[in-house]
Amino acid sequence: MGFYNLSKEERIKRVEQITADILSDIKTDSRANIISFFSDEDTYIRKSAYIAIGRIYYAYKNLQKKIIGLLAELLPAPDFKIRQTVINAAGEIGIIEFEPVEHFFDKGIFDVHHSPRNAVIGSIKKMGEKNPKPVLRWATKYLHHPDKEIRREVCHGIELRGRKYPQDILPLLKELEHDKTARVRNTLIHVLGQIAYKEGCLATVIAELNAWTNKDLTDKAVEEIIDVHDRYKDFSILTQAEAIAYIGKHYRT
Repeated sequence: MGFYNLSKEERIKRVEQITADILSDIKTDSRANIISFFSDEDTYIRKSAYIAIGRIYYAYKNLQKKIIGLLAELLPAPDFKIRQTVINAAGEIGIIEFEPVEHFFDKGIFDVHHSPRNAVIGSIKKMGEKNPKPVLRWATKYLHHPDKEIRREVCHGIELRGRKYPQDILPLLKELEHDKTARVRNTLIHVLGQIAYKEGCLATVIAELNAWTNKDLTDKAVEEIIDVHDRYKDFSILTQAEAIAYIGKHYRT
């Protein structure tokens, strides 16, 4: 039975049991339960497992080295679901302490399967929101990587931090304004749109775009920002009309 086919009370008990089984494995140097949960077909079981790893890591300081070693052992697993869950578990740890898990992202970003790579993006989002300095420093290493997918994934990964603190990621995004790959440019434009409709962000984004030299890209970004204010009108701090008025007054043409 799938995780969300269970009642709320049953789900709570299931999560408690998953956590207890994982803790037992870590303490006894076993792998059976962890591998079973990390490779489960149900994404919510895997999610419960990687969240449990993060909670155990911070609840049991004496087990932290064991946990890092365990994740490192499982990272090369043939099953992409295990690799994906390892990356997500590292992301839970990295929300508070990034340095012990940084090497997981250095490897995961080059994974042959898209699921672990997507886990890198998701982890960078959640870690960057709560623990930005080391995470953004890590992201900077890959902004000019020869592989366009790496550049795109890093651009996408830092987005969430920018929704509250656009000034933190805009200097990194500027590094990509002259990227020659359409897929990277499109992701850059998307990210600019996603951060511009949040409270207090439009002015910061427009001021930054005024300092960029790729006018064709910034014009497309402005079009996206205007469109986003309509697509996300239920969540935007400004109406589309207000956004258009602000842009018309402050964006250089």
